Amino acid sequence: MNNSVSYKFFKLFLVCCTYTLTGNAQDLDFETTLDDITKTKPTTYIGIDSLLKPFERDSVKMQHVLEMSKLNAYNEGTSYALNALGVINRNISNYDKSIKLHEEAKSFADKADSDELRIVSLNMIGVAYRRMDIIKPALDYHTQALKIAYEASNPSPTVSYNIAVSQNSIGNIYLALKQYDIALIQFRKSLEIEEKADNKLGLAINYHNIGYAEEAKGNLDVALANYEKSLYYNETINSEVGRMICFNSIGGIYLKKENYENAEPIIKDALKKALALKDQFYIASSYINLGQLEIELNQISEAEKNLKKGLEVANTYNLKSSIAASSKLLSEVNQKKGNYKTALEYYQKAVGIENTILTEQNLQYVNDIVIEYENENKNNQIKALASENEAVRLRLERNKNIFWYSMLTLFLIGTAMFVINRNRTLKQDKQILTLEQDMLRSQMNPHFIFNSLNSIKLYIINNEKENAVYYLNKFSKLIRKILIASKEKETTLQDELDTMKLYMNIENIRFDNEIDFKINVDESLNTEITKVPSLILQPFLENALWHGLSSKPNDKKIILNVFKNSSDYITVEIIDNGIGRIASKKIKDNKKLKRKSVGIDITKARLANFSKAFEHSYTLDIDDLYESDTPSGTRVTLNIPV
Repeated sequence: MNNSVSYKFFKLFLVCCTYTLTGNAQDLDFETTLDDITKTKPTTYIGIDSLLKPFERDSVKMQHVLEMSKLNAYNEGTSYALNALGVINRNISNYDKSIKLHEEAKSFADKADSDELRIVSLNMIGVAYRRMDIIKPALDYHTQALKIAYEASNPSPTVSYNIAVSQNSIGNIYLALKQYDIALIQFRKSLEIEEKADNKLGLAINYHNIGYAEEAKGNLDVALANYEKSLYYNETINSEVGRMICFNSIGGIYLKKENYENAEPIIKDALKKALALKDQFYIASSYINLGQLEIELNQISEAEKNLKKGLEVANTYNLKSSIAASSKLLSEVNQKKGNYKTALEYYQKAVGIENTILTEQNLQYVNDIVIEYENENKNNQIKALASENEAVRLRLERNKNIFWYSMLTLFLIGTAMFVINRNRTLKQDKQILTLEQDMLRSQMNPHFIFNSLNSIKLYIINNEKENAVYYLNKFSKLIRKILIASKEKETTLQDELDTMKLYMNIENIRFDNEIDFKINVDESLNTEITKVPSLILQPFLENALWHGLSSKPNDKKIILNVFKNSSDYITVEIIDNGIGRIASKKIKDNKKLKRKSVGIDITKARLANFSKAFEHSYTLDIDDLYESDTPSGTRVTLNIPV
C-alpha cells in the first residue's frame, strides 16, 4: 500500500517537473522572441505574425508585447498586440472592450501608415459588431477595409486574406438579415480566395457558413455535407473552437431530421467544449440547441432550465439572435405547460428583437452600401483600362511620328496613310464618347430600379393584394419606360415627365402618400418634340425626397415647373418645401459612414455629353429658399439646351 502511494507521488512529482521545465522553456522562448522583435521591428503583418503567432492567444504575453512595443515606439507591434488582445476578448464575448482595443490598434496602424494593419483592425471591429448583430457599423467597417484592400496596387497575402474576411463577414450580415441567396454569393467569393491561398482556417469558416445558409433554405443534406467539410478542415488544423461550432451545427441538423439519438451526444459535447472555451456566444447557442432537443424529447423541465441559461447568457452579453431564439423556444415550453400569458410575453420579446435586426432600413442600407462598393470597384477597373488604352495610344502616336520622318520620300503614300489613320482616330474617339455616355446611364439605372422595387415591397410583405397589384402594374410600366430609355440617348420631354410621374407615384408609397407632387408645363411648349436626356430628372427628385422631405414630419410638397424663356433652352424647376441643404448636411455628417452621392455627378456628366451637340451648354443652379430667415426648402433650376 505504502509502495503504491509512493509511486503515485513520484509520478506526480515527475509531471510537475516536466510542466515546470516546459513552462520555463516556453517563457524563455517568448522572451527571446520579444527581444528579437523589438530590435528588428518587422513592418509587415506576416513578418510580425511569423514570430508572435505561437503566443497570440496568451493575454499575459500579448500584454507584455504591447508594453514593450509602446516603450520602443514600435507602432506596428503595438497594433498587432492590441488586435490580438481584442480577439481574445471577443472570443469570451467581451465585445465592448474588444472594439476599444481594435480601435486603438487602428490608430497605431495609422501612425505606422500600414495598410495591412489598418485593414486587419477595421475587419476585427466589424466582426465584433456583427457578433452583436449590430448591422450598420459592422458593414461600415468591413466596406472600409475592402476599399483600402482593393486600392492596393500589389496586394500582399495579408491583404488578399482580409478581402476574403470582409466578403465572409458581409455574407454573415446577409445571413442575419435572412437574405440567404445573396449571402451564399459572398461566401463563395471568399471561398475562392481561400482555396487559392490554401488557407484551411478560411476554408473551414466558409464551408460552415455555406452550410448555415443552405440549412436556412431547408437544404438539410447539402448543409450537413458542408458542415462535415468544415469539420474536416478544423480537425486538420486542430481547432477546438471550430470543432465546437461544427458539433453544434451538425447536432442541429440531426435535430431537424428528428434523429435524436445522434443529435443528443454531439449537442452535449458541443456544450461541454463551449463551456471549456468560455466563449459566451457559443455557450448561449449550445444551451439553446440542448433546450430544443429536450423539447423534442418531451423533457420540458430540463428544456426550460437550459433555455433560461441560454437566455441569461444572451441577455448578459447582448446577443440579439440568441435572445430571440431562446425566447421563441421558451414560448413553446410555456405553451406546453399551459402558461399562455408567459408564452405570449416570450414570443413578443422574440419578435421585437428580430424586428430590430430585420428592419427595412437595415436591409436597404446593406444593399445600398454593397452596390455602391461594387460600382466603385468597377469604375476603378474602367479607369485602369482607360489609362492603359491612353498609354497604348501614346505609343502608337510616337511610332507614327517616327514612321513619317523615316518615310519622307514616300510623301503620297504617307499622306494617304495619315488621312486613314486620322479618320480611324476620330471614329474611335466618337465610339469612346458614346461608350462613356452609355456607361454613365447604365450606372444610374440599377439604383433607380432598386429604389422603385423597395417602395412596393411593404405591400407584398403585408399581403395587401389590391395595393400590391395596383403598384406592380405601375412598376411594370415604369420598368418598360426605363428599359426603353436605357436603349436611347435621349427621349421626348413628355415621356420624361410621364416616367417621373410613375416614379413619384411609386416612391410616395414609402411616405404613406403624404407627398403632394405637381407638374406645371408652359402651354406654349410642345413636349412631344422637345428632346432631353433620358431619366435626367430622377436624381433631382430623389434628392428632394430623401434629403429634403424624408426628415420633415408633414406638409410635404414637390413642384416641377417646365417653361421656355429663351430660344436656346428649356428650363426645369424642381421646388421642394423640405428642411433645406444645411439641415440635411448636418444629418448626413452625423452618419457613421461618409458616402459620396454619385447620382448628381453622373447626371452632370450626361448633361455635358448631351450639350456637346449644341452651341450652348447646360446650366444647373441649386438655391436654398427661406421664409423670414427660416429654411423653407430648395429650388433646382436646370437649363437644358434645345
